Amino acid sequence: MLSLINKVVIITGGSRGIGAASAVLFAKAGANVVFTYTKNEKAAKEIVLNVRNEGRDCLAIKADISKPKNAVSVVKRTIDYFGRIDILVNNAGIWTYGLIGEMTEKVWKETMAVNLDGLFYMTNAVVPYMKKQRSGKIINISSTAGQRGEAEHSHYAASKGGVISFTKSIATELAPFSINVNSVAPGWVDTELNTSVFKNEKFKEIARKGIPLGRIPTSEDIAGPIVFLASDLARHITGEILNVNGGSVLIG
Repeated sequence: MLSLINKVVIITGGSRGIGAASAVLFAKAGANVVFTYTKNEKAAKEIVLNVRNEGRDCLAIKADISKPKNAVSVVKRTIDYFGRIDILVNNAGIWTYGLIGEMTEKVWKETMAVNLDGLFYMTNAVVPYMKKQRSGKIINISSTAGQRGEAEHSHYAASKGGVISFTKSIATELAPFSINVNSVAPGWVDTELNTSVFKNEKFKEIARKGIPLGRIPTSEDIAGPIVFLASDLARHITGEILNVNGGSVLIG
């Protein structure tokens, strides 16, 4: 059975969407949870309460992990509080518009800083502890956009393509230390990240019809595969990009 009793997980961007759903599901599986957030303290407190209602401990840390010193601080606080780190879920990300030929340097750099740099800083800070333990699970949240590209969002697609290549590269590098590294690649998900585009009901229906399973997934639909990859049921899976898109994009 899937069990993460007494494991410690760090989730970046854990106060909403996929991160929040993952925090609660990890707690249900028995893990203690640390998550980062940047703005919404009220939402963060609610997730802490939800995790503790599952009988697990939880630490919410306000931190912009696109800054290396903040990533190091998050990891240190986790070690000081729990004494170990078993799982890292690199989930924090942003999705904005950017037409090539018009996109500003600021928009490009902001996306890279949050989606790719922050993921690197967190991983770089966590790996030494996992190597010392000679065990660990790292799950990076990428996207179908990182596999096929996405018009008007080239900066986002480029950042997620980087996540995919980074995942595959360090998976083989860290395998000798019994550290598994995988990625979950969602397509459309009904989260706050997509609230603005899904306000257009016609567009939302077009998106739904483009998914063979006929539904736009919830955050919980993505959290399940994340928790699976963090468990011993996935102990022989590493370097994998697990597509969770209802069959809308079929990439081997």
